[in-house]
Amino acid sequence: MFRKYLRRYSPFRLGLALSFVVASLFAGPLSARQTGRVEGTVVKAVDGEPLQGVSIIVVGTGITTVTDTDGRFVLPRVPAGDHVILVRWLGFRPQQAAVTVVLGSTQSVNVRLEAQVVMLGEIIVTTASRVPERIVEAPAAISIVNPITLRDRSVTGQAPRALEHIPGVDVVQSGVNDFNVNARGFNSSLNRRVLVLQDGRDLAIAFLGSQEWNGMSISLEDMGTLEMVRGPGSALYGANAYSGVINITTPPARDVVGTKVTLAGGELGTMRGDLRHAGTSSDGRLGYRFNFGYNRSDSWTRSRTAVDGSDTAAEYARATSDPVSLGVELIPLSGQTRDATTGIASGDRDDLQNVYGGSRFDYYLDNGSVFTVEGGAAQVENEVFVTGIGRVQVNKAIKPWARTSWNSSDYSLMGWYTGRNTIDPQVSLASGLGLEETSSIFHFEGQYNRSTDDGKARVVLGASYRKYNVDTQGTLMLPADDDRSDDYYSGYGQLEFRPTQQLRVVGAARVDNGTLFDTQFSPKGAIVYSPSDRHSIRVTVNRAFQTPNYSEFFLRVPAAAPSPLPALLEGSLEAYYATLQDAATVGPALAALMSTLGLPADLPWNFATETPVLALGNRNLEVEKVTGWEVGYKGTLADNVYVTVDLYLNRLSNFVTDLLPAVNQAQYPTYLLTDGGTDVLADLAAIDAVLAALGLPAAHPLRAGNAQLAAGYSGLAASPIGSAALSTFNGTRAIVVSYANAGKVEEKGIEVGIGYGFTPEVRVDVSYTFFDFDVKDTGLQAFGQDIIPNTPKHKFGFSLNYTGLQGFDAAISAKFNDSFDWAAGVFAGRIRSRQAVDVNLGYRFNNNARVFATATNVLDQERFQLYGGSVIGRRILAGVTATF
Repeated sequence: MFRKYLRRYSPFRLGLALSFVVASLFAGPLSARQTGRVEGTVVKAVDGEPLQGVSIIVVGTGITTVTDTDGRFVLPRVPAGDHVILVRWLGFRPQQAAVTVVLGSTQSVNVRLEAQVVMLGEIIVTTASRVPERIVEAPAAISIVNPITLRDRSVTGQAPRALEHIPGVDVVQSGVNDFNVNARGFNSSLNRRVLVLQDGRDLAIAFLGSQEWNGMSISLEDMGTLEMVRGPGSALYGANAYSGVINITTPPARDVVGTKVTLAGGELGTMRGDLRHAGTSSDGRLGYRFNFGYNRSDSWTRSRTAVDGSDTAAEYARATSDPVSLGVELIPLSGQTRDATTGIASGDRDDLQNVYGGSRFDYYLDNGSVFTVEGGAAQVENEVFVTGIGRVQVNKAIKPWARTSWNSSDYSLMGWYTGRNTIDPQVSLASGLGLEETSSIFHFEGQYNRSTDDGKARVVLGASYRKYNVDTQGTLMLPADDDRSDDYYSGYGQLEFRPTQQLRVVGAARVDNGTLFDTQFSPKGAIVYSPSDRHSIRVTVNRAFQTPNYSEFFLRVPAAAPSPLPALLEGSLEAYYATLQDAATVGPALAALMSTLGLPADLPWNFATETPVLALGNRNLEVEKVTGWEVGYKGTLADNVYVTVDLYLNRLSNFVTDLLPAVNQAQYPTYLLTDGGTDVLADLAAIDAVLAALGLPAAHPLRAGNAQLAAGYSGLAASPIGSAALSTFNGTRAIVVSYANAGKVEEKGIEVGIGYGFTPEVRVDVSYTFFDFDVKDTGLQAFGQDIIPNTPKHKFGFSLNYTGLQGFDAAISAKFNDSFDWAAGVFAGRIRSRQAVDVNLGYRFNNNARVFATATNVLDQERFQLYGGSVIGRRILAGVTATF
């Protein structure tokens, strides 16, 4: 036990200690610099109203802060000398102010900002190159979510909703908190093709590699910035940046000084509360932030336990007129009971509950570097997730995490830990099996970036190490595969060069290796041409990969209730053969005649009393791969219109299939009922011929029994059990489904985004996405399977936002999706077209108080967004935020 503890936790403690040592080495000499103080206020030019959250930057130093609720800011330690203070905020014209800082004195800078339509060239992003750059010059298809959108969506607790109107992005919902976010096709349940990072920390679950969106420990409004890169991203981000990267960057403590309280509630019995407090001490050198949140609500999820399937039919009748076949689950939702006869669930469902919190401590050095230690946890209860083996309910689980980092303008070091522990077992609703998971991820990374003095070249270099620990206590993996540790290593770099002011050439590459996959090389190349600072055209080529998760490698769970039919048939045949050869029963003559047929006294099938139905992993899986070519344009037309257009062609290969019979022949070869020379139908036919020759009529018990056994055998042989799924596992016959690599697909698409600012207060955005694909080789023809992308061919989005004077704001957004086919795991069917409208209203009395209301799917168009998922309806929430 002690060795296991050291193996799992000592790397992170060592990383923390090293980070503290590095920070201490730099903190001493830097803190001794001769400095002065700069303070001031930022207000609106039109009416003098204080502006909160405005960025204040001491150009060339890395020293930054933001204004508080009264528009005030303080820069406590600015090196003595002449400086330029840059004041900027989205939607306002940036201003610069010259200031001379005198040792030990305080200088004042007061700024009045003029509102203007948001300009594309002003937006700074970091995700495309892992360093700050203007979005118009970024060598990727990248979008940034408006902070107002984060604020408006925060009350829902549903972070993926902030991404819904980004071109090319699929956001698929089931229940209240089960979301699958993808880009550019081939979505699935428990999707993990998009890497999700929060301050560099991977938010994925170790066992599945997917996101648990309700397990975040910070409110959506406090996320700071949310960027998304679409397209292959492994050249800088490694495994699972297959279709894109979502990058969440939370603000340092000094940027959110003060206390904020939000209380909200509404439909589905929702109650939500968030508290955040942040401050500084030691003359602004130390910053701290604490947050706590609680969310409780009912769900759209329903039990599906009725023996006749009537509950499922009633649930889906609200969303489709098509016949529905989702199977019958053994276990009702938590809080409900199942009738022993009808199977119908009754009683009140237990509410969904999330409790989360965190703390952060920043140490600010005089050169602009920041040393950070932070941590938190989220506890989730009763959410239901759609998985490849059916629906799973998380009764209670906790997700602790910790992170330490040191960031400067040229260097960064980071170490983090993320865990997940089931407090109460998760339950497979289809099989009733309790599922356990105790897992952790430890990650350490360093990065160096440097530009030449003339700005014509820049290099980014980095390396990382990651350790996964997974223990399912035998509930999801065999003991031989369980309680395991696996290591990942990587190194990456990007070099960019500007031969001219207008032309930027970018090359990047990354090498990844690990105990579960072979070495992967992921290159990227891009050319960005910017005829002016308002326009750019880019051409890029990328390669990315996705590793199989632990489930796909090592899964071992019942996929359904065991089947007694094979054993019953085997026993009945053996008993029938024995009867025909028993002289005391059928007479000596018939018994002698039957013995000449050579009937087996013991069939070789050897079925157990109940034949298990198993979902098993494939330890020989290879990584999925994609190579993508893109052409993109970003530009600002006039002063109030921006346009983005991205065209892409991707070639994908080595898909990891859904759970299918007979695909994993290397580990679980198919066992046919005719193996070993057994030909039951021929034997039964010969017996019937003899009985008929003896003059026995068809209704005679021996002949009637023969016919029943022949029909039973034919039915079993024609079913998946007899034709493909029957195999041998641990020496026992079993019905097996597993995974394999298969398929080659070419996908292509167009993504268009247009924004028009009528005035600084009124803005409209539209997006359109076209997607198409061509299956070059399914690799699954022999199994009657096909590859489908689980995404609509056409999507359209629209939003209108008003942020006016006198504190009133409003937004209306709509999305329109084509119908499409869905197949993932055990669920396959047609998804109907969808037209959903959301509305947000708010009124800010001052910088200290705001009331708001949010309605999602306000027209209450009931739809399921993935087959097997819950039918989603309207939800209206309202609340108040106080900041002081």
